Amino acid sequence: MQSTINSKEVPAAVAGLGLMGCSITTCLLMAGHKVIAVAPVEIDLLHAEKRIHAHLLRSQQEGLINHPPEYYFKNLLITQDYEALKDCMLVIECTLESMEIKKSVFQKIEAVISSDAILTSNTSAIPISDLQKHTQYPHRFLGLHWAEPSHTTRFLEIICGELSDVKKGEWLYDLSHNWGKEPTLVRKDIRGFITNRLMYAMYREACSLVENGYATVEDVDRACRNNAGYWMTLVGVFRWMDLTGVAAYHTVMKDLLPTLCNSPEIPKLIDDIVKAGGKGVANEKGFYDYTPEEAKLWEETFTEFSYEIRRLALKYPADVVKKKMLQKSSDE
Repeated sequence: MQSTINSKEVPAAVAGLGLMGCSITTCLLMAGHKVIAVAPVEIDLLHAEKRIHAHLLRSQQEGLINHPPEYYFKNLLITQDYEALKDCMLVIECTLESMEIKKSVFQKIEAVISSDAILTSNTSAIPISDLQKHTQYPHRFLGLHWAEPSHTTRFLEIICGELSDVKKGEWLYDLSHNWGKEPTLVRKDIRGFITNRLMYAMYREACSLVENGYATVEDVDRACRNNAGYWMTLVGVFRWMDLTGVAAYHTVMKDLLPTLCNSPEIPKLIDDIVKAGGKGVANEKGFYDYTPEEAKLWEETFTEFSYEIRRLALKYPADVVKKKMLQKSSDE
């Protein structure tokens, strides 16, 4: 689907320049937006330009864009001054998952932007209906849930809160096609939205299987890679059940669902890791232990994979069968 909106006519901003804020900024630049990137935390100024430059350089090397990073940097201002946001039509807050931090950033943004600008939050855990209560104009506030790396994935959830203007959500849905997304418009707010509700149910069951001795961490990861990982780039759960026989899933659900973990508690497996200071590859301590070299290579391999899987995924868009049917009709 092609967007009816010209990105060059939509000055945008990202407030928060951590790992994801930098990749969102990259995505917007690649789509042709003029971007103001605000660093609420001064230390982000030390890393943001380097990260964004590396994303753009790799994207050029992979053929996603046609120009070197310097071409896109002409449309980028990295700053700590919120006053620079005054002409932005779209602002994406991308700070830590803390209500207090987000409230503080919203206040600074809304003190500057116009009343008809759209304000969004990149959150994966806090309901949009809760966040918008802390804004001046709740109707223009929506959620934009991105996936990392934001400039390569097709994923984006656009979430309407209870007080959001759905038409603004539809406008974002249209615009996001310029960002290389196959977006989902969540018209009714729910904690965790769509993807996280599905994924966290799987994370919890994975922890339960390991904690109860049914499998090791390695076993569970291997099962995910070679089953769900084999088909989920092409189809989602409902199309998968259609392809492989709905009735069979109905039969299995009757006996299997009552045995699945439904504990409301954080699994001990992950709780122990976090309380011991583990952050995953970021500090070489997680479900797996890493040497510094292994952690670096995993990050590099993930980046390499994200570009390669993108190439494959783009061959199979959501409307792939419709396109094949149209092609077949035109050939007849």
